[in-house]
Parts: sequence; C-alpha cells; structure tokens
Amino acid sequence: MALGAAGLLVGAALVVHEVDSPAFGVQPAPRADAPECARIAKGYPSGLGGQRRATVSMAGVAVWGDGAVTLRCGLKPPEPTIEACIDIDDVDWVWRDATSRGGSKVLVTYGRDPAVEVRISDRVAAIDEVLVELSRVVRPIAQTAKCIGDEDVPAL
Repeated sequence: MALGAAGLLVGAALVVHEVDSPAFGVQPAPRADAPECARIAKGYPSGLGGQRRATVSMAGVAVWGDGAVTLRCGLKPPEPTIEACIDIDDVDWVWRDATSRGGSKVLVTYGRDPAVEVRISDRVAAIDEVLVELSRVVRPIAQTAKCIGDEDVPAL
C-alpha cells in the first residue's frame, strides 16, 4: 500500500514537473507578471475544449489537457499587421500562420496590452468554442486598437 502511494506521488510530481518544464514547450511570456495577467488568471476555466486544466505554477501560463490548449499572457502587443484577424465576442485575434505548425494553430490578441497568445492543437475539435471561452477570459484587458479587417481568415 505504501509503495503504491509513493509511486502515485512520484508520478504526480513528474506530471507537474513536465507541465512546468520549458521542455514541455511552454515558457512564460516576458511580461507574464503583469497585473492584467494575474487578473485574467482568476477566470481561467477548469475545462476547455474537452480538456481539464493542468496545474501550472508559471505566471501568465495555463495549459489544458496534455498541451492541447496553452495560453500565455504577457506578450508585447502585435504591431499593425495584414495577417488574418477575427473578432470573437469583441476580442480581436490575429492568426499567426508562420508559427501555426506541427498540428497546432497560434492566435494572439490584437489591441490589448499585454497581449495573450493561445496555441490550440488540431486534436481539439471545438476550436470555435475554445476561442469564445478564451475571449471571455481576456476581455478584461483593455482594448486600445482594432484589427483593420477580417475578410481573409482561414478556416480554423
């Protein structure tokens, strides 16, 4: 019985270490300690896209599932861009085609400081629902600019 409990504790510690490790592929953004990031972190949902939120001790970072959805708050806002942009519930998201590879899509809030980046794996079936929920989460960060257009947004 004690051996089983010890194994369970070691396994849990390894999972937490893996999520917190840069090797997992998630690193805090440069301004992750911004007050806006701490404020929105209180609204991170326990579940997203059919995935449970993992325990992460890095400021400004949230992970759901085994990395199926990751969020990083504290990035420098994007400059005006011609990249595809979409408004979801009054939050503008820029689709970062250049960094959307390896089976995932990367989107960054536009016109909010600090910016929030979300990476969504192609394994997540309800990408639209994930973006609606995350838009609700990041909406408290004041918007200072809007995208110029959203006509050419690729199918998410």
